[in-house]
Amino acid sequence: MPTGEIFSDRQREEVARAIRGADEDTGLRFSVYIGSLAGSTRERALQLHASLGAQADHSVLVAVDPGLRQTEIVTGHEAKRYLDDHACALGALAMTTQFSAGDLAGGLVNGLRTLAEHARHPKVLHLDQP
Repeated sequence: MPTGEIFSDRQREEVARAIRGADEDTGLRFSVYIGSLAGSTRERALQLHASLGAQADHSVLVAVDPGLRQTEIVTGHEAKRYLDDHACALGALAMTTQFSAGDLAGGLVNGLRTLAEHARHPKVLHLDQP
């Protein structure tokens, strides 16, 4: 199902803004997939994450199948250093709470913000810098 049928222009921009913000705040690459995760939802989400190619290690994929009411969050090897299973569960809870109220875009925005808050890592300052 194309996102144009799910989201208004305003909602699409809000989700895009949340993705950009999460990218900028964390240094990771966030992606959102909305569509069918038929079969094994986890396996399909892992395939989608792997299709990110060279950036997959530093990526977080949020995959949502509205028809099945399933949400999967996949983190790459490096991204997992900043987003553990507990943080991903909190992000999923933020999303599914709003999804159950019929707010797909709002759920994605809140979930992405929650994930970004947990994935923030402090910048390392070298001792020899003023």
